[in-house]
Amino acid sequence: MTFAEVIISLVLSFGLTVLFLPQFINYAHRKKQGQMIREEGPSWHQKKSGTPTMGGLIFNTVILIVSLVAAIIWQQLTAKLLVLIFILVLYGGLGFWDDSIKLWKKQNEGLKAWQKLLGQIVGAVVFMIVYYQEKLPLALHLFGHEISIGMFFILFAIFWLVGFSNAVNLTDGIDGLVGGQATIAFAVYAVIAAKQQQYDVLLFCLTIIGSLLGFLLFNHKPAKIFMGDMGSLALGGALAAVSMLVNHEISLLWIGLIFVIETASVILQVASFKLTGKRIFKMSPIHHHFELCGWSEWRIDLTFWFVGIITGVSALLTIF
Repeated sequence: MTFAEVIISLVLSFGLTVLFLPQFINYAHRKKQGQMIREEGPSWHQKKSGTPTMGGLIFNTVILIVSLVAAIIWQQLTAKLLVLIFILVLYGGLGFWDDSIKLWKKQNEGLKAWQKLLGQIVGAVVFMIVYYQEKLPLALHLFGHEISIGMFFILFAIFWLVGFSNAVNLTDGIDGLVGGQATIAFAVYAVIAAKQQQYDVLLFCLTIIGSLLGFLLFNHKPAKIFMGDMGSLALGGALAAVSMLVNHEISLLWIGLIFVIETASVILQVASFKLTGKRIFKMSPIHHHFELCGWSEWRIDLTFWFVGIITGVSALLTIF
C-alpha cells in the first residue's frame, strides 16, 4: 500500500463520521432518546442526562464499511482484518444490546454481567481460531523476548480481550476521554503495523483513528453525544486484538496505561471497602476522583491524553 492509499482510509472514515453523526444526534433528540446518568456518579453529571448516546453505532458502522471497501480495493481483505472487524462488530453488538435496554427501560442498567461476559468469551474463542489458523505464535512478547506458553495462550487471549474491552468501558466516564485515549493507542499500533508491513492491520487502525477524530468533534466537552457501551466495548476489544496480531500484546499494559489505571482504581476501591470499610479514592474510576478534587473535565482529558502520548512514544522507542 502507498502512503496515499493509507491516508485515504483515514480521511474517508473521518469524513463519513462527521457527515452522519449530526443526523444521528438530531434523530436522537427528536425521539427523546438520551443517556440516563447514574445517581452514584458526580452530582453535576446529572445535567448531562438526556444527551444522545450510542454514537458508537455510527463510527463502528463507518469503520466496518470503510475497512471492507478499502481492503477489497487494495487487496488487503485478509483473515486478520476480517477477525478484527468481527471483534469490533461482536463487542459493539453486545454494547448495542446493553445500550438499547438502558434506553428502552429508561435506566442505567443494561445487560447482566454474565450475558456480556459470555458474548466477550465467544468473541475471544473465534479470534483464537483465526489466530491459530494463521499460524501466529502462541507466545507472549516482552522486551524483544518471546515466551512460548502453548495452548495457555488461548486463556491469555480470552483474558486480554475481555479485560481490555471492560477497561475501556470503565474509562468512558467523562466527555472525550476514551475517544482521545483510544486514538493515541491505535496510532501507536498503526506505526508498529506499518513497520512490520502488516498493511491489513494498519488499514484497520487508521480507519478507527479517522472515525474517532470525527467523533471527538461532537464528543469533547460539552459532549453532544456519548459513544455508549457500543463504542467503548468495541474499541477495547479491537485494541486488545490488534496488540496480539502485531505480536506486542504485553506492550498494551504500557501503551494503554490509562485504561489499566482506571481499572485498577475500581478493583482497589472495591477491595478496600470490602476489607476495611474505607475508600482509597473519593470515587472510582479514578477520573471521578480527580473531578471531586476540583479538576475540570478538560484538565483530566488533557492530562490523561498527555500520559497516553508519553507511554505510546516511549513504547515505540523501546520496540524500535
